[in-house]
Amino acid sequence: MAGSLVGEFWAFLRTRKKFWLAPLILVLLLLSALIVATAGSSLAPFIYALF
Repeated sequence: MAGSLVGEFWAFLRTRKKFWLAPLILVLLLLSALIVATAGSSLAPFIYALF
């Protein structure tokens, strides 16, 4: 399922010429992964202070 979702998103970007969305989505995914990875650790208060 994830592969087809990525494929559909790439096809959307290619046909609509909205390549500026790719870095935005990538940054959002990285930030959400950072929050999930540090949610149970002692670094959580420092990460949440950034936002």
